[in-house]
Amino acid sequence: MAFINKIDSNINIGNIQNKNKSNDDNFEEILKKELNETNNFLQSAKKAETDIATGDVKDLAKASITIQKAELKMKMMLEVRNKAISAYKELLKTQI
Repeated sequence: MAFINKIDSNINIGNIQNKNKSNDDNFEEILKKELNETNNFLQSAKKAETDIATGDVKDLAKASITIQKAELKMKMMLEVRNKAISAYKELLKTQI
């Protein structure tokens, strides 16, 4: 235990990056961006579902993946909403 390596704060795992940089994105902007992205995923999934139903689908696997991505994105946004509501309720419980 004489040598303990310094932990690197610039970890890059897939698309997740932890860098100590100052950016102007606040929570509201990030949330709006994610909501717009979720909406785009849902619209793509709706089109893929329509194509599957009408038989116009060219690549069934790609359409299925599009639908699954939209479902996962929606589940993530629901969890964010649930956590925000839980945090709000916790704040209401605090006494001043």
